[in-house]
Amino acid sequence: MAKSSMTNESSGPGMPPNYRPVRLEHASRLLNHGPTVLVTSAAGGRRNVMAAAWSMPVEFVPPRVAVVIDKQTFTRELAVAGGGFALCLPGVALAELTFSVGQCSGRTQDKFARHGIEPRPGPVLGMPLIEPGCAAWLECRLIREPHTEQAYDTCFAEVVAAAADARIFNEGRWHFDAGNAELQTIHHLGGGQFVRPGGVLVATTR
Repeated sequence: MAKSSMTNESSGPGMPPNYRPVRLEHASRLLNHGPTVLVTSAAGGRRNVMAAAWSMPVEFVPPRVAVVIDKQTFTRELAVAGGGFALCLPGVALAELTFSVGQCSGRTQDKFARHGIEPRPGPVLGMPLIEPGCAAWLECRLIREPHTEQAYDTCFAEVVAAAADARIFNEGRWHFDAGNAELQTIHHLGGGQFVRPGGVLVATTR
Protein backbone atom coordinates (compact mmCIF):
# COMPACT_ATOMS: atom_id res chain seq x y z
CA MET A 1 0.00 0.00 0.00
CA ALA A 2 1.37 3.41 -0.89
CA LYS A 3 2.14 5.53 2.15
CA SER A 4 0.06 8.43 0.80
CA SER A 5 -3.06 6.26 0.71
CA MET A 6 -2.99 5.08 4.32
CA THR A 7 -6.42 5.14 5.92
CA ASN A 8 -7.84 4.84 9.44
CA GLU A 9 -9.64 1.60 8.69
CA SER A 10 -7.32 -0.83 10.48
CA SER A 11 -4.22 -0.98 12.63
CA GLY A 12 -0.90 -1.26 10.83
CA PRO A 13 1.46 -4.22 11.37
CA GLY A 14 2.68 -4.32 14.95
CA MET A 15 0.58 -1.36 16.10
CA PRO A 16 -1.49 -1.45 19.31
CA PRO A 17 -5.18 -2.19 18.67
CA ASN A 18 -6.26 1.43 19.04
CA TYR A 19 -3.65 2.84 16.66
CA ARG A 20 -4.47 3.64 13.04
CA PRO A 21 -2.25 4.88 10.21
CA VAL A 22 -2.70 8.58 9.47
CA ARG A 23 -2.92 9.76 5.88
CA LEU A 24 0.22 11.77 5.18
CA GLU A 25 -1.76 14.75 3.93
CA HIS A 26 -3.18 14.92 7.50
CA ALA A 27 0.16 14.49 9.27
CA SER A 28 0.64 18.23 9.85
CA ARG A 29 -2.52 18.28 11.95
CA LEU A 30 -0.81 16.11 14.54
CA LEU A 31 1.50 19.02 15.43
CA ASN A 32 -0.45 22.15 14.61
CA HIS A 33 -1.66 22.65 18.21
CA GLY A 34 1.89 22.79 19.58
CA PRO A 35 2.24 19.67 21.76
CA THR A 36 5.40 18.66 23.59
CA VAL A 37 7.01 15.78 21.71
CA LEU A 38 9.42 12.98 22.47
CA VAL A 39 12.14 12.98 19.81
CA THR A 40 13.69 9.55 19.22
CA SER A 41 16.62 8.65 17.00
CA ALA A 42 18.88 5.67 16.37
CA ALA A 43 22.07 4.81 14.51
CA GLY A 44 24.93 2.35 14.79
CA GLY A 45 23.11 0.14 17.26
CA ARG A 46 22.43 3.00 19.69
CA ARG A 47 19.23 4.92 20.37
CA ASN A 48 18.02 7.90 22.36
CA VAL A 49 14.96 9.87 23.36
CA MET A 50 14.56 13.49 24.48
CA ALA A 51 11.69 15.88 25.07
CA ALA A 52 11.17 18.93 22.86
CA ALA A 53 8.67 21.76 23.22
CA TRP A 54 9.37 23.44 19.87
CA SER A 55 8.10 21.53 16.83
CA MET A 56 5.75 22.50 14.05
CA PRO A 57 4.52 21.60 10.57
CA VAL A 58 6.06 23.66 7.78
CA GLU A 59 4.53 22.13 4.64
CA PHE A 60 1.44 20.08 3.90
CA VAL A 61 2.30 18.15 0.71
CA PRO A 62 4.76 16.61 1.02
CA PRO A 63 4.36 16.78 4.79
CA ARG A 64 7.40 18.45 6.34
CA VAL A 65 8.13 19.45 9.91
CA ALA A 66 10.68 21.44 11.90
CA VAL A 67 11.91 20.71 15.41
CA VAL A 68 14.56 22.35 17.58
CA ILE A 69 17.20 19.79 18.65
CA ASP A 70 20.27 21.27 20.32
CA LYS A 71 23.46 20.47 18.44
CA GLN A 72 25.08 19.23 21.66
CA THR A 73 22.54 16.48 22.26
CA PHE A 74 23.05 12.79 21.64
CA THR A 75 19.63 12.72 19.95
CA ARG A 76 20.86 15.19 17.32
CA GLU A 77 24.05 13.18 16.76
CA LEU A 78 22.07 10.00 16.14
CA ALA A 79 19.48 11.78 13.96
CA VAL A 80 22.21 13.05 11.65
CA ALA A 81 23.98 9.68 11.58
CA GLY A 82 20.75 7.74 11.05
CA GLY A 83 19.19 10.18 8.61
CA GLY A 84 16.01 10.72 10.56
CA PHE A 85 14.05 10.74 13.79
CA ALA A 86 10.57 10.15 15.15
CA LEU A 87 8.25 12.57 16.93
CA CYS A 88 6.07 10.80 19.50
CA LEU A 89 3.27 12.80 21.17
CA PRO A 90 3.01 11.79 24.84
CA GLY A 91 -0.33 11.94 26.58
CA VAL A 92 -1.11 13.05 30.14
CA ALA A 93 -0.16 9.62 31.46
CA LEU A 94 3.44 10.13 30.29
CA ALA A 95 3.99 13.63 31.70
CA GLU A 96 6.46 12.46 34.36
CA LEU A 97 8.33 10.29 31.86
CA THR A 98 8.52 13.20 29.42
CA PHE A 99 10.03 15.44 32.07
CA SER A 100 12.43 12.73 33.26
CA VAL A 101 13.96 11.91 29.87
CA GLY A 102 14.84 15.57 29.48
CA GLN A 103 16.88 15.61 32.69
CA CYS A 104 19.68 13.21 31.71
CA SER A 105 21.89 12.39 28.73
CA GLY A 106 21.70 9.25 26.66
CA ARG A 107 25.42 9.23 25.93
CA THR A 108 26.24 7.28 29.07
CA GLN A 109 23.05 5.25 29.51
CA ASP A 110 20.20 3.85 27.46
CA LYS A 111 17.25 5.99 28.51
CA PHE A 112 14.80 3.50 27.02
CA ALA A 113 16.12 0.80 29.34
CA ARG A 114 16.38 3.13 32.34
CA HIS A 115 12.76 4.22 32.06
CA GLY A 116 11.30 0.90 30.94
CA ILE A 117 10.31 2.17 27.48
CA GLU A 118 9.78 -0.61 24.93
CA PRO A 119 9.72 1.00 21.48
CA ARG A 120 9.12 -0.71 18.18
CA PRO A 121 10.92 0.16 14.94
CA GLY A 122 9.23 2.55 12.56
CA PRO A 123 7.85 1.11 9.30
CA VAL A 124 10.07 3.16 6.95
CA LEU A 125 13.28 4.22 8.70
CA GLY A 126 13.26 1.96 11.74
CA MET A 127 13.27 4.88 14.19
CA PRO A 128 12.15 3.96 17.75
CA LEU A 129 8.41 4.52 18.17
CA ILE A 130 6.78 4.97 21.57
CA GLU A 131 3.13 3.98 21.38
CA PRO A 132 1.51 3.05 24.72
CA GLY A 133 0.69 6.33 26.43
CA CYS A 134 1.30 8.39 23.29
CA ALA A 135 -1.48 9.92 21.22
CA ALA A 136 0.42 9.69 17.92
CA TRP A 137 3.80 9.46 16.22
CA LEU A 138 5.47 10.72 13.04
CA GLU A 139 8.48 9.01 11.50
CA CYS A 140 10.61 11.60 9.72
CA ARG A 141 13.47 11.59 7.21
CA LEU A 142 15.98 14.36 7.94
CA ILE A 143 16.35 17.10 5.33
CA ARG A 144 19.85 18.46 5.78
CA GLU A 145 19.96 22.25 6.14
CA PRO A 146 23.43 22.87 7.62
CA HIS A 147 22.96 26.61 8.18
CA THR A 148 19.72 26.40 10.18
CA GLU A 149 20.95 23.31 12.02
CA GLN A 150 24.14 25.07 13.11
CA ALA A 151 22.84 28.59 13.67
CA TYR A 152 19.40 27.89 15.12
CA ASP A 153 19.45 24.18 16.13
CA THR A 154 16.41 23.77 13.85
CA CYS A 155 16.10 20.49 11.98
CA PHE A 156 13.79 19.97 9.02
CA ALA A 157 12.37 16.63 7.95
CA GLU A 158 9.80 14.99 5.71
CA VAL A 159 7.18 12.80 7.36
CA VAL A 160 7.34 9.34 5.81
CA ALA A 161 4.84 7.56 8.08
CA ALA A 162 2.39 8.55 10.82
CA ALA A 163 -0.17 6.94 13.08
CA ALA A 164 -2.45 7.97 15.94
CA ASP A 165 -4.68 6.52 18.62
CA ALA A 166 -8.13 6.53 17.04
CA ARG A 167 -9.72 7.25 20.41
CA ILE A 168 -8.38 10.79 20.20
CA PHE A 169 -7.44 11.39 16.52
CA ASN A 170 -9.49 10.01 13.65
CA GLU A 171 -10.76 11.07 10.25
CA GLY A 172 -7.94 13.60 10.16
CA ARG A 173 -9.08 15.48 13.28
CA TRP A 174 -8.33 15.68 17.00
CA HIS A 175 -11.20 14.80 19.32
CA PHE A 176 -10.58 15.98 22.90
CA ASP A 177 -13.26 15.14 25.44
CA ALA A 178 -13.69 14.00 29.04
CA GLY A 179 -13.51 10.36 27.99
CA ASN A 180 -9.93 10.53 26.67
CA ALA A 181 -8.28 12.89 29.18
CA GLU A 182 -5.34 10.51 29.84
CA LEU A 183 -4.57 10.37 26.11
CA GLN A 184 -4.63 14.13 25.55
CA THR A 185 -1.39 15.76 24.47
CA ILE A 186 0.66 17.84 26.89
CA HIS A 187 2.18 21.31 26.55
CA HIS A 188 5.20 22.34 28.61
CA LEU A 189 5.09 25.59 30.59
CA GLY A 190 8.57 25.18 32.08
CA GLY A 191 9.90 23.71 35.31
CA GLY A 192 8.06 20.42 34.84
CA GLN A 193 4.66 22.09 34.54
CA PHE A 194 2.39 20.89 31.74
CA VAL A 195 -1.12 21.67 30.59
CA ARG A 196 -3.42 19.65 28.38
CA PRO A 197 -5.85 21.09 25.81
CA GLY A 198 -8.89 20.77 28.11
CA GLY A 199 -12.10 22.24 26.73
CA VAL A 200 -12.62 22.58 22.99
CA LEU A 201 -14.49 25.43 21.35
CA VAL A 202 -16.22 24.71 18.03
CA ALA A 203 -16.60 27.69 15.73
CA THR A 204 -19.19 27.92 12.97
CA THR A 205 -19.44 30.25 10.01
CA ARG A 206 -21.98 33.08 9.93
